[in-house]
Amino acid sequence: MASDDPYQTLGVSRTASPDEIRKAFRKIAKANHPDLNPGDQAAEARFKAANAAHELLSDPEKRARFDRGEIDASGQEMPPRGYYRDYAEGAQGARYRGGPGAEGPGGPFEAGGTTWSGGSFDPDDLEDILGMFRGGGRAQAGPRRGRDAQYRLAVDFLDAVNGATRRLTLPDGRDLDVRIPPGLEDGQVLRLRGRGSPGIQGGPDGDALIEVAVGNHPFYTREGRDILMELPVTVQEAVLGAKVPVPTPRGEVMLTIPPRSDAGTQMRLRGRGVAEAGGTAAGDLLVTLRLVLGPVDDRLAEFLRGWTPENPPDPRAEMRRRA
Repeated sequence: MASDDPYQTLGVSRTASPDEIRKAFRKIAKANHPDLNPGDQAAEARFKAANAAHELLSDPEKRARFDRGEIDASGQEMPPRGYYRDYAEGAQGARYRGGPGAEGPGGPFEAGGTTWSGGSFDPDDLEDILGMFRGGGRAQAGPRRGRDAQYRLAVDFLDAVNGATRRLTLPDGRDLDVRIPPGLEDGQVLRLRGRGSPGIQGGPDGDALIEVAVGNHPFYTREGRDILMELPVTVQEAVLGAKVPVPTPRGEVMLTIPPRSDAGTQMRLRGRGVAEAGGTAAGDLLVTLRLVLGPVDDRLAEFLRGWTPENPPDPRAEMRRRA
C-alpha cells in the first residue's frame, strides 16, 4: 500500500472528488485497522499509508501544492524545478544538480570536480553537506520544524456521536486534552498543532497526530449519519399499540407504536442520529421492532388453542420460495 503517490495509495484518480477520496480512505481503514488485525504489521502499514495519503489529499491547499510538485507525499517541501546552486571557494566549486536537465532532486552532487550519484538527497541533508564545503566544518543547520508525534486514543461510541473532551496521557507523563468533534468516525486522525516534538534552533514545534479508535455500543450501530437499533416490544404492545420510552444518543424519548405492528417494522426518529461536525444537522435513529414473547400464562395458551384467524399467515412462505 505504501507509495510515493497518495492517489495510488488510496486507489483513486488524480481528479477524484473529496467524497471519493474520503470513501476510499474509509474502505481501506475499515479493512486494515490495527484493532481488527492485531499483530498484522502489513495491515498496519497499509492503514498508516492510507491515513497519511488522506491527511494530504483531504486538505485542499496541501493537495494543490502536491499536484504542483511543491511538496512530496509526506508534506515536505520539494526543491523547485530547475533548482541549481553554485558554491565556489577560490578555485573549488560545489554544485547540486537534480536529475536530467537540472530538474528536481536525484541527480549527481559535484564538489571540486568530484561527482557522487545513486539516489536522491534530502534537502536538509544536502544543506549540511554543502555547509561543510562553505564553512570548512560541520554545518550549522537553520531553524527546522519539529517532528510530528503519533498517538492512538480509544473513544466511546457516544462520545464520537455527540462530541466530548478526553484526556490522553503521553509516554513522558504529560497530559493532552483532546476535543472530540461530533460525528467523528473510526480511523480518523485529529491534529493538535504544536504539540509534537520541539522545533530545532527556533523552528516551530511539530504536531500531535491522534488516531481515533471508536468503540462498539451494546445496542447501537452506525450507518453513515444514521444510527440503527432494535427495540424489544411485547405481544400486547405490538397488537394493541403503545407509547414506549426509547433511549437515544441524546436522551430518552417516547415512541408511538401503531396497533398491529409486526416484528421487523422499522420506525424513524428524525434528528436523533449522528450530528454533522461543526453543524446542527443530524442523521436519524432507525428503530426496528423486535417481538419478545415473555412469560406465557395459562389464559393466553388456552385462548390460542381455540383461536383460528380468518386469514392465517404463512411466515415461512418466503423461505420455501427461496429454497
